[in-house]
Amino acid sequence: MEISTPSHDANSHDAISKNGASKRTSSIGTASIDRASSTDGVVPRSRNIDEPHGDTGENGFHEFRVDLERIRFSPYFSRLSAVTQVIPQAGSGTTIHNRLTHSLKVTAVARSIAVSLRTGTEESRSTIAELGGCDLVVVQAAASAHDLGHPPFGHLGEQVLDRLGRAKLGLADGFEGNAQSFRILTTLDTCDAAERGLNLTAAVRAAVLKYPWTRDEWTTEERPARELPRGVGLDRAAGAQKFSAYSIDAAEMARVRSAYPNIGTHQQTLECSVMDIADDIAYSVHDLDDFYRAGVLQHTPVSAELTSWLANQGTFARLTHEELESSLRTPGYSLELAWRSVQRKDAWIADQDAFREAVLRVNLGLVEGLLAMPYDGGIAADRAVAAFTRHWIDRLQASVVVEKHPDIRSGHVRLGEDAWHDVVVLKFVHSRFVLDRPDLTIYQRGQARVLEALVAGFHAWLTDPDDAARAPRRLTDSVESTTQAYRDSSAGTGHDVVRLGRSRAVLDYIASFTDAQAMSAAALISGTSDRLWEDGRSL
Repeated sequence: MEISTPSHDANSHDAISKNGASKRTSSIGTASIDRASSTDGVVPRSRNIDEPHGDTGENGFHEFRVDLERIRFSPYFSRLSAVTQVIPQAGSGTTIHNRLTHSLKVTAVARSIAVSLRTGTEESRSTIAELGGCDLVVVQAAASAHDLGHPPFGHLGEQVLDRLGRAKLGLADGFEGNAQSFRILTTLDTCDAAERGLNLTAAVRAAVLKYPWTRDEWTTEERPARELPRGVGLDRAAGAQKFSAYSIDAAEMARVRSAYPNIGTHQQTLECSVMDIADDIAYSVHDLDDFYRAGVLQHTPVSAELTSWLANQGTFARLTHEELESSLRTPGYSLELAWRSVQRKDAWIADQDAFREAVLRVNLGLVEGLLAMPYDGGIAADRAVAAFTRHWIDRLQASVVVEKHPDIRSGHVRLGEDAWHDVVVLKFVHSRFVLDRPDLTIYQRGQARVLEALVAGFHAWLTDPDDAARAPRRLTDSVESTTQAYRDSSAGTGHDVVRLGRSRAVLDYIASFTDAQAMSAAALISGTSDRLWEDGRSL
């Protein structure tokens, strides 16, 4: 069943009662819908520091719009234009997405989904109101902010900093891009209203919590993956694979989530679910656009994989996991493994017939459609890309449904069954034929060494008693404030807080670099740069 809700954007307004409680004005008849509020005083419009502005009517000031503008005017947002999305722009041309253009497209898709949730049955509108609502501006703010925490070099950078943070710096919760985004919004960035953080409303802060738990929350959990939230991962001893707050920021996460008492402990708010779906759609479709234009995605290997699986599905189903793993280059084997993984983890929705239909659709639209005509930069090729993108975006957006009681691995807003399987297959193509390429891997190994040099170099600098005072001011300020935050929290004790503060500040600092800044800083700290003054200014 597809259900939806009314929502308002920057030009709509909330009715404010005399006691200051905000009430959402609905487009459904004349009824007003209160946003759910917590029992401890935190409501979706709450800020850590009260500010004098507020909504002043339909043509007046929109409080959530303040949050959106603070995010978009942030230097952390601007830097995304020089951070890798999946494949580097160098040598691929300006058509390749970076983190900024990806975020803008996620925002556009998220807004479209939120708009589509404005019409529906009375039951659906009541459900969404009960769960805290779905505001268009909050959705856009969350989409704009969702990748702020990604370090240089895309997901590779995230994995390397996590490994170094845990193994070299002694940070139990390492590094995670989603947790870093939350940390930027609440602690690292600044504005005129607050010394630390952007002082955003609880609604926007909650809307970026895609994985609303800390890393260590699942270390003693023994249930299988299918009974745990998406993102927890398989290695329980190492903690959650994905999480939205470090231990030092856990109290802040709990505080903002208290504004949504009707949302389950491990569930996203509705606005967060919309952002998450939009991210999946953009990642699945727009990134394939990149790979096609760059000549990375080729017709023959993709066609062989999909058509072989379609023709031999029954035969492949009888093979053991070991037989499939031992010959991954055999066309169809990798897709069979992907199907088994989905079936094992997401039995709540995975369906063999639906998966096969999705493979048929992707084969027709991508392989026999877009990839059948090699990209040559001409008008016809660009029109083919535009038509492919529009078809899939429209199809996936239109499938969105809302559930009051979702599966633990799903959200209150999710893709319909057919579209969910489409995204699985599109992501498989992305992973199998781009991320696994040896030419990309060798480049990423070099980028990993850059990050290793930066972590080792800056950490050694800060622990050098004779030279630590000459470290970059931004870094030393961060060490001081982060160390104090560990003292004030339960995340560190005694002398340990100094080490934790220093280690977390090193990761915060390096994660704030663009790709180019990371390369330049690595050259500087290794003594090989011939651009001392130019590169040094970015520190």
